[in-house]
Amino acid sequence: MANGAIESTAENAQVAQVAQDAAVVRALGTRSVVLVGMMGAGKSSVGRRLASRLAIPFVDADTEIETAAGMTIPEIFDTHGEAYFRAGEARVIARLLTQGPQVLATGGGSVMDPNTRALIRDKGISIWLKADADVLIRRTKRRNDRPLVEKIKELLPQREPVYAQSDITVQSRDEPHDTIIDEVIAGLSKKLGLTENAS
Repeated sequence: MANGAIESTAENAQVAQVAQDAAVVRALGTRSVVLVGMMGAGKSSVGRRLASRLAIPFVDADTEIETAAGMTIPEIFDTHGEAYFRAGEARVIARLLTQGPQVLATGGGSVMDPNTRALIRDKGISIWLKADADVLIRRTKRRNDRPLVEKIKELLPQREPVYAQSDITVQSRDEPHDTIIDEVIAGLSKKLGLTENAS
C-alpha cells in the first residue's frame, strides 16, 4: 500500500474516532461517566485520559472530599471514623453528579451506599474498571497509603457483586491506556444506543 493511502486510512480512522467521541458526549447530555472499582483499578489515570479525549472535565471524588473537609482521607478516618467519612463522601458525590457531563472517579467503597448507587443510575453511566486481585496488589503495594494485601483480598469479594451492577464493565489490565479507553468508549457507544444500527 502506498504511503498516501496509508496516511488517508489513518486520517479517516481519526475523523471517525473524533465523530464517535463527539456523538458520545452529545448522547450523555448532562450525565456523568462514573468510574467505579477498587483502589488500584486505574480510575484516576484512565479517567483523566478519557476526559481529555472526550473534552469534558475530569473530577476525582476523593480529591473533592479532601478539599471539602480540609484534611486528607486518612486524617478524616483517624479523626472522625469511617461512618463520618462515608456520609461526607455520599454528600460530595451527590453534589458532583449535578455537574455533568464529566468523568467522575469514585472511591472504592462509595458505591456500597445504596443511595449513591441510585443517584449514579439516575444521573450517570457507571463503568466498572474490573481488575484481578494480583493486578490490584501489584499496583497498590508501591504506595504507602494504600491498603495491605490482606485488605484487598478481604474487600474484593464483598464489593465485586455491587460493582457488577454497573452499566458497563471493562477489564483493567496491563495494556496501553488507549486500548482501555477505546473499550470504554465502545461500551459507552453501545449503552447510549449509538452502535445499534451499525452493521
